[in-house]
Amino acid sequence: MKYVDLFSGCGGLSLGVETSGAELVLAVEKSDQAARTFRHNLVADASSDIFWQNYLRMSLPEQAAQHVIVDEVQSLLSNVQVMSQLREEKLDFVVGGPPCQGFSLAGLRRPDDVRNQLPYQYLEFVAETQPKMVVIENVLGMGQSFSKDVDSSFEQLQVALSQIGSGYEVQAVQADAVHYGAPQHRPRLLIVGLEKSLAREKKITSSGSLWKSNYTNLLSEDTPELAPMPTTAYEDRRLVRDAVGDLLLQTVPEQGENSYVEDLNSTFDITVVRGSESRLSNRSINHVPRKHRESTIQRFRIYQFLKESGIAERLLRQIADMTDDVAAIFIDSELKLNEEGIKKAQSKGLLAGLSMKEIRDCIQQSSTRKHSQKVLSWDEPARTVVTLPDDYVHPREPRVFTVRELARFQGFPDSFEYLGPETTGAHRRRFEVPQYSQVGNAVSPWLGLAIGKMIGKVLG
Repeated sequence: MKYVDLFSGCGGLSLGVETSGAELVLAVEKSDQAARTFRHNLVADASSDIFWQNYLRMSLPEQAAQHVIVDEVQSLLSNVQVMSQLREEKLDFVVGGPPCQGFSLAGLRRPDDVRNQLPYQYLEFVAETQPKMVVIENVLGMGQSFSKDVDSSFEQLQVALSQIGSGYEVQAVQADAVHYGAPQHRPRLLIVGLEKSLAREKKITSSGSLWKSNYTNLLSEDTPELAPMPTTAYEDRRLVRDAVGDLLLQTVPEQGENSYVEDLNSTFDITVVRGSESRLSNRSINHVPRKHRESTIQRFRIYQFLKESGIAERLLRQIADMTDDVAAIFIDSELKLNEEGIKKAQSKGLLAGLSMKEIRDCIQQSSTRKHSQKVLSWDEPARTVVTLPDDYVHPREPRVFTVRELARFQGFPDSFEYLGPETTGAHRRRFEVPQYSQVGNAVSPWLGLAIGKMIGKVLG
């Protein structure tokens, strides 16, 4: 099966569908940092700075011949030569996740945001190449309307896709990566389209409504043929400890059999995807701890203590604008309400041996006006991986997670190497996509694999 990946990012979706047996014809990614990581892992070595600078100077047709275009999708659409070649390929499917900030519930969601137009460039590509199947991936916010009088972009794109060319049978899907093997809750919206003539031939129809994934033992309805089949039962869900228990930096790593990491590295084998060039799994790749000030480390310890004690982590933010006397009274009341939880936390070594007054003083000294950071639970799947490293605190060590640890949550094998700077300043985030952002923006390869298997079953 031949496919194109638009807005490909660092390659999570492609890694999944290629593992299912698909063949990459072309990936298109505007960010040279994300595109470099994509090419390095899914096509051929791109570790040399000299090579990569020369690659960026190539013409669009020259880059297309090497399977990765570093440019806007609109530039591809405007290139008559490459578009003609792609039409001749008779693509089996097109996948991609158009940039979603304009749709995100976490952002401003401005209807005039230029990024909201990018999904329509995706549809223009579909109209030009007429693949047999189409998959569009985006955040849940895409399903929210900008006003009560206008359908959401998610709904509008479904209608538009259904009417392109001879038309597509369209299925709306909400899929959470945790149901497909990732140790991470990551719900995303999918629009899956099958060319109507093929749909009639194969007697495949949409369910007519949004289908939502679940654990295999909790599914309340049959999975539509145009939706990726969940693979994981609730009791078999992967946890934070499964993903990163062997990567502890300051304490003794958990020993023994780790079926998740073994499964991850054997399932997504870069040597198979890239061809003959081999690269061994290496958990030290991209496993570089961030440097924290002592005051930050102390605040992380407080966050861990609060979580283990059952006290809301937002406490540090709540007391930031209080006078010292008022803050002390407020903290004392919270401590008194959670005495049993505090004993439990101290028994695990968190602020062990300190009196209630000493604990109160530590909390008061660590107050912050920043948003409340979250400590991930050791024995639960991770929250959705985001692009900023400081949002989540490690449950066992007073630090944020490394790029490698977040990549494990997403489902990238240890042989997958992220290139470029680890992070960048706020003023450069508009045009740079460092390693943490590459991980946070990616589609989970576990979900990508399920999508690839679904496409293979439908087209097979």
